[in-house]
Amino acid sequence: MAASRPSSDKDFPYWLVAAGIIAAVIAIIIATNDLYTQVLSIVSKGVWVTIFVTLVGFTLASILGLIIAVMGLSRSLILRQIARFYVEIIRGVPILVLLFYIAFVGAPGFVVAWNFLTTPLQEAGLIEPLKVRDISLMWRAIISLTIGYSAFISEVFRAGILAVDEGQIEAAQALGLSRWQRFRLIIMPQALRTILPPLGNDFVAMVKDSSLVSVLGVADLTQMGKVYASGSFRFFETYSIVAYIYLLLTVGLSLMLRALERRLRRAGFDADAG
Repeated sequence: MAASRPSSDKDFPYWLVAAGIIAAVIAIIIATNDLYTQVLSIVSKGVWVTIFVTLVGFTLASILGLIIAVMGLSRSLILRQIARFYVEIIRGVPILVLLFYIAFVGAPGFVVAWNFLTTPLQEAGLIEPLKVRDISLMWRAIISLTIGYSAFISEVFRAGILAVDEGQIEAAQALGLSRWQRFRLIIMPQALRTILPPLGNDFVAMVKDSSLVSVLGVADLTQMGKVYASGSFRFFETYSIVAYIYLLLTVGLSLMLRALERRLRRAGFDADAG
């Protein structure tokens, strides 16, 4: 009889206990040290910007990714090729390069195109000419993360949709359901069980990649740390606090996503058993 494969899911989470002890010790050090307390009070102001950029960017990336995935599964050859072109090109560009490109090439180009197309409205006094500075650096960063992650998320959606049993789709079609009804009532509810775990991993990854927006001067967690460290020369203390906050965010999210994945797995087994 073959030996069963060891699974980390069945192990007692000693690593979590160790991480919790370390986190508690660091929290005590921060609370009892005036310097660390001061650093925390300053850099934590950027936490809400980090959360905002991540939530908005991920929401928009998920919507765009779903659209690209549906295009990639379309019956139209043109739509499929457009989707494949988008995914392959965007996935091949580093997020940091995309960030610079959108911020300093895409935004000015959009302003020029917008002003050209709305010239009659501007001459009639209905709208004011758009300026590059009207598009904030934060929104340029959000758009960059949206475009960069949508290519990866579209592949997650595509894989989840393709994982749905073809027989159920054919049965729904035989019942006379429209394509939209099949997608909404049959495909997506089942695909979500496959989609949510990798989608959650992308969300955690975006929390970390949101630190890249600091290169544009967006006042996120990393930028607040950079500003304080460059003025006080307290690099060790500052970046230790920044890393600590990021770890709290990402590990906390990972634990929640793992719990959700277990629930979805149990729900799937119960549904199959029924």
